[in-house]
Amino acid sequence: MRLVPNPVLPGCHPDPSVCRVGEDYFMVTSTFAYHPGIPVHHSRDLITWDLVGHVLAGASWLPLDGSQVADGVWAPTIRHHDGVFYVVFTIARDRQGSATYLTTASDAAGPWRVPIPLEADGIDPSLFFDRDGRAWFTAARDATADGASGPGEIWLRELDLSALRLVGPEHVLWHGAVTGQWVEAPHLYERDGRYHLVGAEGGTERNHAVTSATADHVTGPYRTDPRSPLLTHRHLGAGEAVQNVGHADLVETPDGEAWALVLGVRPVRQHHTLGREVLLVPVEWDEHGPVLAPGSGRVQGVRPGLPVTTDRPADWLSLRGPVAADVGADADAAGDVVTLHPRPVPLSGREVPAFLARRQDMHAFELEAVVDTALIGGHDAGLVAFQDENTFLAARVRRGPGGCVARVTGRLNGADVVGPEMPVAGEVTLRIRSDGESYEFRCAQGAGERGAEERVAGERVLAAFPHTVLSTETAGGFTGVLLGLVNEGPASAGPLTFRSVRYGVPASAPDGAGAGAHHE
Repeated sequence: MRLVPNPVLPGCHPDPSVCRVGEDYFMVTSTFAYHPGIPVHHSRDLITWDLVGHVLAGASWLPLDGSQVADGVWAPTIRHHDGVFYVVFTIARDRQGSATYLTTASDAAGPWRVPIPLEADGIDPSLFFDRDGRAWFTAARDATADGASGPGEIWLRELDLSALRLVGPEHVLWHGAVTGQWVEAPHLYERDGRYHLVGAEGGTERNHAVTSATADHVTGPYRTDPRSPLLTHRHLGAGEAVQNVGHADLVETPDGEAWALVLGVRPVRQHHTLGREVLLVPVEWDEHGPVLAPGSGRVQGVRPGLPVTTDRPADWLSLRGPVAADVGADADAAGDVVTLHPRPVPLSGREVPAFLARRQDMHAFELEAVVDTALIGGHDAGLVAFQDENTFLAARVRRGPGGCVARVTGRLNGADVVGPEMPVAGEVTLRIRSDGESYEFRCAQGAGERGAEERVAGERVLAAFPHTVLSTETAGGFTGVLLGLVNEGPASAGPLTFRSVRYGVPASAPDGAGAGAHHE
């Protein structure tokens, strides 16, 4: 098997699930409280993935008002059977499963049917289509069996494909391989007449691991594969380039090769900001079951500072629902023109703010945009690095009594952050830059050319922060950083246009005179 570059899908794309149709592969991942929900990526080689649509968009969208960012859409599974694509997923509230849904489509790119609620407890739902045509639903929940060896359990029930509802008795399949750990992320596979249940244990942090059990019948009884964990990085130490490896879904190529998509993170100084990314590892089957990463026992081919191809269209995301915005190419300069209508909803709230962003998918990056202060009225608008409603930082422009000013504001673990003000007029270039270990928020008068030897005159650093403050280890939650635009203000302020919106590898730039922000 070939050595592949990892990650195959960088940035916050947790809980990958994959299916194959002929020579085409389709993958879905979690999106939490972001809109549109559940991106569908397509590949012909399992390495290069292109976004082709979203499961939850338009008529199929489920409102998430009131949700924390880490709630919302958890751990979808995609499967294909008799010409139909199926996706099952959980909507979480207050960090636990609230409702489970099923949706279908004839084309993975959509449109997808309005999701149907299923009578199902727990999280991480999955589907398995047996050779006899029967369909089975599995999920993870708190243990219900007396004397269970773990706090969680995997359970199974048949899915009636004509009625799209669960029928028949429930079967408790497994309580996991590791005593005292909560088992989750179940996926079932059949090979040579035996059933293999692959799960995840140890939580989705440093102790994350892939474990397994086997049975002669789909309903059990299941026996723990004594080789578990089949894959983990928890024993490799803090210096390993990839951590938190787990949550596997297996797929077979047309020529019989087997592979697994798993999640993992690439920390910098033991803190990660990119979120859980998609990694690809080879699989071999033996008489006992799947062997993940044979011969090495670890994810290989990892490039810690991996840049991405920046000419692909951005997957623009809003928060908890759609926003009024237009995105197009800038005819006068490189980058996009983004027009964003204001909303009087703060990023710290739990409604739908005027926020449009893309995933941070490389450690060292630069995001910039140009705004015209002549258009600033009641707006408080600018560029934002967003982790969740309690942790975000933004370089904003607003109009004060003496004219327009730029400053950094935000929250860090719920504490307000307010930076000193810089008077600005005319066109202003806002920029967020990172070398992987810090975030700098910059501002300059005028609109300069990115990558030019001479940058915009008068550029200065409004504030700088270590990357750790926006990391999941510090902020908590399950998501990575999003980078984008915010336009807070009353509807009467009217839409605001950001020009030359560009994201990519940082260009060289002179050091600015820093001005530290403070916490209130």
